[in-house]
Amino acid sequence: MVSTIRRANKKSGGRRAQKKELAPTQMFESPRRNVFLISLFLAATSFLVYARSLFNGFVDYDDQLYITRNPHVRAGLTRETFRWAFTTFTAGHWHPLTWISHALDVQMYGLSPAGHHLNGMIFHALNVVLLFLLLWKATGSQGRSLIVAGLFAVHPLNVECVAWAAERKSLLSTALFFLALAAYGWYVKRPSAGRYGILAVLFALGLMAKSMFITLPFVLLLLDYWPLQRMDSWTPSGGLWSASRKTPLSLLLEKVPLLLLSAASAVTTVIAGIRGQAVVSLSVTPLWSRVENAICSYALYLFKAVWPVGLAVFYPETDPRLSQVVLSLLLLFAISLWVWRERRPRPYLLVGWCWYLGTLVPVIGLIQSGLQAMADRYAYAPLIGIFVMAVWRIADAADARAYSLRSRIAVAAVILFALALLTWRQVGFWRGPFTLWTHALQVTPDNVIAETNFGTALIDLGREDDAIPHFRSAIRLRPTEPTAHIDLGFLLRKREPREAIDQLQTALSLTNDSEDLRLIYSDLADAYRQVGDYESAGESLQRVLRLDPSNSAAMVALGNVTLLQAADRLAAEVRVQPTAQGYAQLGGVLENAGEINRAQEAYRSALALDPKMLSAQGGLQRLASRPQ
Repeated sequence: MVSTIRRANKKSGGRRAQKKELAPTQMFESPRRNVFLISLFLAATSFLVYARSLFNGFVDYDDQLYITRNPHVRAGLTRETFRWAFTTFTAGHWHPLTWISHALDVQMYGLSPAGHHLNGMIFHALNVVLLFLLLWKATGSQGRSLIVAGLFAVHPLNVECVAWAAERKSLLSTALFFLALAAYGWYVKRPSAGRYGILAVLFALGLMAKSMFITLPFVLLLLDYWPLQRMDSWTPSGGLWSASRKTPLSLLLEKVPLLLLSAASAVTTVIAGIRGQAVVSLSVTPLWSRVENAICSYALYLFKAVWPVGLAVFYPETDPRLSQVVLSLLLLFAISLWVWRERRPRPYLLVGWCWYLGTLVPVIGLIQSGLQAMADRYAYAPLIGIFVMAVWRIADAADARAYSLRSRIAVAAVILFALALLTWRQVGFWRGPFTLWTHALQVTPDNVIAETNFGTALIDLGREDDAIPHFRSAIRLRPTEPTAHIDLGFLLRKREPREAIDQLQTALSLTNDSEDLRLIYSDLADAYRQVGDYESAGESLQRVLRLDPSNSAAMVALGNVTLLQAADRLAAEVRVQPTAQGYAQLGGVLENAGEINRAQEAYRSALALDPKMLSAQGGLQRLASRPQ
């Protein structure tokens, strides 16, 4: 928003003072009045709108992988944790700083969710303040920078990054990204190898938190165009940066070391995704489908920026209609044409639009990681470009119509307050798995991940019967996804063991993940035991032990299955030649195998033939004294 100084200058004709206040090149020389109070206000606002996070728990979507069931993270800051963080491709990523950040949280707070969420809130507040300071330093406008930072602080699309403990990587990498931008401004003011080295180090650290910001060299070129105005013959001359003006080619060459870091990070990311089985192959999602989805996603992020309702933790892949693709493409083309025509009088439009388009490229789905069509967390930094476009353009229009400062503040306050209320509400959905997936099912149709995870949340609440229909729905929506087959097989292994066997055998044909296979074979062994196929149960348990040789539960279960096989042979013998001794032995074997009802029946059969048999009497007494 325009400052009171500008309004005073307009009345008094003070053109020189007005130009100095609003010139975009006045980096590091803007008035510092109120900056501390503005920064404090932004930080406090960020904490206020996310205060509900402190009462939220962990969720069953990556929080186990990143925190609660990760033995390296749970160990805290140990030498082994550092070694593992820099060498693992767990979760299909190489982001050692992210792992270390989670381990630090455990070191500080243990597994208390409130502490992890508190640190997430601190990172977000830091990012909000850094964004304000960067914009203010670069453009000289406190008012406009305040509104952009305010939008970033309270916009509901950012809830996923802040309220989701496992998404620390977005907060951490964005903080390092902003620090790298600050280092670039410092370098441009007085170029030197040392200052450039600090920029490169911050960039490398950011890539070690999340590889999304491989686009930093591209962003720096945008800043060279506006607000730094370093591109010779492309932007007006004069101002603080005259001495650092270069040709576009020279500015590109200046970024070569950073481009090499980007290339190295891109290669590492692809390798990590392949080894971690996170990259979706073209045989699953063809290239043309990815292009269609990317076009529609660019338009949908814009729509959600303007109308941020119906947000979900997971948006399922869909096949967009041709009309949706065409309309989205026309929208993107129209905006691109508009900002290009306005590039001279309003260069911030072109920079903001290219910021949005460019920073989304790594996560727009052309190289697909996961089954989501899009994700709110991906828009955390890219939407800053849209915020800059909107705030600067509306402020220019308000200047042209000489709207009062009071009316501008009122409009901005209403918008920010409305967004803050939506954010407060959205944070509440992250209270736990049940509320998170209930909301996702309400706002997204045919959501296979939401159906599966909601079923799991119901199991955790002891509502297993209610969970079964959701797993069946997930299988109907995506028959080739193994997770729902595994979960349904787990629930049915005692209720409907033969159907459980069918579901688990289907899951076997759909996955080669070692953890999935271990779960499948364990549940198969249980289902086979229920139908009396002890040989198949034993084979399944042997496969579990090949995958996990130290699995003590599987060892015990295999021993019980072996006993049951022996019990079957004894039962066949006593049916041919019934004896009290034979039934007593059968009862002892079944008792050791944990088959209580069958053991009691065998002991009673022994006593029917010999009422004084002490071993049978003792067996029944032991079984009767067992807790039910």
